[in-house]
Amino acid sequence: MKIRESFASRLFDICNMLLMIVLMIVMVYPMVYVFSASISNNALVASGDVLLWPKDITPVAYEQLIYNPDLWISYWNTIRYTVVHVVLTLLVTSAMAYPLSKKWLPGRRPILLLAAFTLLFSGGMIPTFLIVQKLGMLNTIWAIVLPTLISTWYLFIMRTFFEALPEELEDAATIDGCGSFQVLLRIVLPLSMPVMATIGLFSAVNQWNAFFDALIYLNDRSLYPLQIMLRNILIAGTNVQGEGDLTHLETLKYAMIIIATLPILCVYPFIQKYFVQGTMIGGIKG
Repeated sequence: MKIRESFASRLFDICNMLLMIVLMIVMVYPMVYVFSASISNNALVASGDVLLWPKDITPVAYEQLIYNPDLWISYWNTIRYTVVHVVLTLLVTSAMAYPLSKKWLPGRRPILLLAAFTLLFSGGMIPTFLIVQKLGMLNTIWAIVLPTLISTWYLFIMRTFFEALPEELEDAATIDGCGSFQVLLRIVLPLSMPVMATIGLFSAVNQWNAFFDALIYLNDRSLYPLQIMLRNILIAGTNVQGEGDLTHLETLKYAMIIIATLPILCVYPFIQKYFVQGTMIGGIKG
């Protein structure tokens, strides 16, 4: 028997649909505008004539960026910083979250309280800089990767996920002769792909967009990530060729934004199913 929907239910569905359409337009419009501005005439962009669709299409901004060697150096730096950071973050966070998910672990509660303390308080920028300096990590990849290696929020999400896994699987693996490290690698991590993909995506996006650490820890231009180059164009008004020619500065800004965000936009659809599942499961228990 077909259930007849009430007027209030239909009205709610219509309002919900309209709200989703408005939100979609709000999110899609900036992306369309940035792309249109990046391939439009610089004078039209600067004068505000480009509102949605491109006008007087020209690829000159992309040509200037593509033939600039600094772009590819910064691209490579950003890629290796992101890959190393994500891999180490997943390894170290899982290695710490797995034992903390066991209630029989001695000192588990004090360790969790100390970890939660870092959510509210931190050592500060200057002490962190001094530590990085004393360890000799300035102008190295480790100055970018190590200070933000472990996020307490990610640690708690992964710990909660591990607690929800059936203990019978681990007991069976232990009976078969697996140690704790083998159980983590062979049983727990393969079953934790949703939360691993979620934390990996968050870490990758944060590291890809990070520029402040590079700004204070790196002095060598050959080590600058992509976001420093983007910052120089967007904020400092620096021409990518360093010759003070600002003829195509407006279109360069938008072209650089497209180039900097395109990889993340391309990666997200492939791990979206893990992302949604991992976010939901990670919030089951506190």
